[in-house]
Amino acid sequence: MKFLKVLGGILLALIIGLVILVLVCANHPELTEKIAGFLYPDRYRIEETESGMGEGESGAEDKRDGAGNPERNAAADSQPAVSEDVFSGGQNEERENAPEQEKGAPAAGKEGLAENIRPEYIAPDEAELTIPEKVSGRNGYQQVQGEAEQVDDEAAKALENQLGPGQTGDGLSFDALFYPYYEMLDEQGKHLYRQIYANANALTEAFAPVEEVGAGKLRTVFEAVYNDHPELFWMETAYYGKYTRGGRCVEIDLRFNRTARNLEEARSLFQENADGILSQAAVLGSDYEKEKLVHDILIDRITYNLGAEMNQSAYSALVNGQTVCAGYARAFQYLLQQMGIPCYYCTGYAGENHAWNIIRLEDGFYNVDTTWDDVDGGNYDYFNKTDSDYGDTHARKELSVYLPPCNGQMYRNLEAESGIEDNLRGIEDLGLSAEDVFHTLTDYYDGCYNRIVSNGAGSYSFSLVVEGADLLDELYRAYRSDSYKQGYMEEAMTVAGLSSCEMSLSTEELKGGRYLIVHTLRAG
Repeated sequence: MKFLKVLGGILLALIIGLVILVLVCANHPELTEKIAGFLYPDRYRIEETESGMGEGESGAEDKRDGAGNPERNAAADSQPAVSEDVFSGGQNEERENAPEQEKGAPAAGKEGLAENIRPEYIAPDEAELTIPEKVSGRNGYQQVQGEAEQVDDEAAKALENQLGPGQTGDGLSFDALFYPYYEMLDEQGKHLYRQIYANANALTEAFAPVEEVGAGKLRTVFEAVYNDHPELFWMETAYYGKYTRGGRCVEIDLRFNRTARNLEEARSLFQENADGILSQAAVLGSDYEKEKLVHDILIDRITYNLGAEMNQSAYSALVNGQTVCAGYARAFQYLLQQMGIPCYYCTGYAGENHAWNIIRLEDGFYNVDTTWDDVDGGNYDYFNKTDSDYGDTHARKELSVYLPPCNGQMYRNLEAESGIEDNLRGIEDLGLSAEDVFHTLTDYYDGCYNRIVSNGAGSYSFSLVVEGADLLDELYRAYRSDSYKQGYMEEAMTVAGLSSCEMSLSTEELKGGRYLIVHTLRAG
């Protein structure tokens, strides 16, 4: 009986204690979380969820003000509270007792891919790659980085009320042949892709996602947009996201470089430099000839510089003329895209993080690395090669493993291994001397004038040789703007008594930085 009284007293004391504890916790929610974390540690461990974000605490100190809202210091506006890897578990994180990945399944951490997407490409072992000394260190590619901040429910609700989606991108479409990364995504991912692309074009820095998304999936989608669109040269490789404790993204922030301050002027300058190259390539017959010309011009004009400004962009290559592998590859991608030739931005490992291109020609896909070809005066060691050719030096990573395998043969190893000029003709092969070469636009105009006046009416061709890529660019700008008409054509037609004149041009690169311009006319 005495024992029962003691036991009853203990139970009564426990009940009273529990009531007091409940009342205290009701007024101090942070104490509830600490107690729960002690009693149920597994519930509050950071785990990768289907949305790509961890549930529970972030591992960062959660300071609150008197109202119970999270405090942020002055640096919080520019620095994330925690890194994305804390939420997503990290792209390469090894988890204990994780099931073995299904053969051919999407790489770990790549959420948001279409269910049917499977890599056909087999990456070589990075440890077995051998990087030739002459190209060692010519890398510089920066991976996409998603910074993240966790916000409480109250802050998340406020953001949802304040932010709109900006530009939704509804109505946009992207051809799978030219935008393969878009095609890799599931339908939700494609919707987000269109939104990010549209807001980048509109310079909208902050907006609410149009689909429910976590950190892992958002990174996949952002990488797809960035890889597909070299024309977005003002968009940085980093972005910022705010997430609820449950892992749902409530705000996406894009980052832009200095060209966004006067984008119209920057776009005009960018396109002017691109058009100078595109005009030269446009007169060539085959995709291979156009590709080769772009390759040769880029490695002639660009200087590899690891410290170059905006060196992840096509702008750094085409306008500034100094960049790293990412800039070479994105400039090459943009120029080929503009000519209707499928060309992709490929990222991976080649001693360090590296970027190159995959291009589609008549019989299949090929690897092209303009950065590594820009050594010793330029060569074709890494131009139009198969995956087998690249097996000792390059390994694709990230979303690039889902790009088509490169097994084309028709355009492989067509060029001399020792250098660009080995396959070029010289002026002596044309029966000309140095005196026959034009060095200024005025001299070139005089040459055209004299030939037209001399030949008069009829269908005929004449050839002139000019020296220097800069003069060739100036020449093509004159034809594109029609200023050549005032330069020589109108006066020549008047003197020759012509009422009409149709003319087409073709260009052949010669040794010594010279170019043969063939003019084909039908005059009457």
